[in-house]
Amino acid sequence: MSEKNNNLCIVSIRELMRDNLSIPMYQRPYRWSTDSALTLVMDIYEAFLNGISEYRIGSIVLHKITDDKNEILNIVDGQQRLTTIAIMLYVFQELLGEDYKIKMSLLEVEYNDLSYKAIIENLDIIRRKLKEFDKIQLKEYFKYILDNCTLVKIVTDSEQEAFQFFDSQNSRGKELAPHDLLKAYHLREMNDEPEDVKVKIINDWENLEQNELADFFSNHLYPLVRWYKLKSGINYSVKDIKVFKGIKKNNNYNFSIYNRAANMFIERFNLDKLYEITTENVINQFQLTQPIIAGKRFFKYSLHYAKLCDDIIKLISSKYDKELIAISGSGDRYVYNLFINILIFYVDRFNMESLSDTRIFLLYKWAFSLRLKMKAVYIETVNNYAVGKSDRINKGLNMFTIISEIQDSNELDSISLDCIPKEEFEKLNLNKRYNKIYDFIFKEDGKKDD
Repeated sequence: MSEKNNNLCIVSIRELMRDNLSIPMYQRPYRWSTDSALTLVMDIYEAFLNGISEYRIGSIVLHKITDDKNEILNIVDGQQRLTTIAIMLYVFQELLGEDYKIKMSLLEVEYNDLSYKAIIENLDIIRRKLKEFDKIQLKEYFKYILDNCTLVKIVTDSEQEAFQFFDSQNSRGKELAPHDLLKAYHLREMNDEPEDVKVKIINDWENLEQNELADFFSNHLYPLVRWYKLKSGINYSVKDIKVFKGIKKNNNYNFSIYNRAANMFIERFNLDKLYEITTENVINQFQLTQPIIAGKRFFKYSLHYAKLCDDIIKLISSKYDKELIAISGSGDRYVYNLFINILIFYVDRFNMESLSDTRIFLLYKWAFSLRLKMKAVYIETVNNYAVGKSDRINKGLNMFTIISEIQDSNELDSISLDCIPKEEFEKLNLNKRYNKIYDFIFKEDGKKDD
């Protein structure tokens, strides 16, 4: 590996482990989950199986401290990843025996008490996974990690400079957004795609306003793929991105083969029919209740639902007065997003053509009744309501699950929703602007016909 500039170079894991690495006391505890640790093990293993000559794991920032006796490299950025790699290497040596021992300074580091639980858990899960491999493969994989896995190594003499570099690498100290990590993950799954295809897809992705993309995943797409399963759809973060990792091309389980084949057929069918597009001969390429296919399809999937979300918002803005969908606080925003999400879910299951004014009104009533029932609405309240666990109104009714299970959109028309008596509503003493929503839902119910 390159050693032309000792302060900025690419090094192999073997070379890095020879350094006198240390974790300063100010570093946060080691907290990688077993899922994250196992993902790193298997991502590297896939690169090994695919014969990738150099697998770049990322970059690390080190602060060099020199005294009369030795040189210490404090890890400023990358300690979670490096600790996991050290655990992996320890397990390899444990399974392969004395002949495969290498000196690793990270194994001699004193971790704080908060780190030990995660270290022990990840040690156990990695050990169990590596025990599945035969001895010959294990030896080759161990050598691959040491010699073919590389990192960008950045060394500074100044601790302040190290932190400044860390800040610039991580958007002023913030973690990468979940959608950025998903972008990197699915790009790796596009190795076989032509360069022009990659460029086109990534340009489309990058052309979206990134804050809006983050909002879309957090407030729309994540809840949409969770609520119909009766699972929580809030607090989306980096730990939840596995929901969108999808089926990899080398996954050969029956369900994977079936879904990849189905997606391939749909994509080819639609391409063949581009010259005569009608609602009858073009198949919807995606379904929120079906698995995602990793790689190119993930980007198309995300862009498809981002556009559908926009289309629904525009449709509602054209049909409903501003006062009926006005947002003046976080509670209004949560309920409005619930309304938009149930419309997206309905259209995804059936189609836009069957979304009559009567059905829009039904779903509006279902969502906004919650707002009229409470003095203050919190995100947890909406989450419970969405999965049918709320006792405020329409108790036990999970509209997402209902829509996911009905075979004909006409079945939705038979659903009956609770009524809020006027005196009960007035006791809440809500802002007067909610009076119009109340009147629209409960006094004009049934008048919103096609």
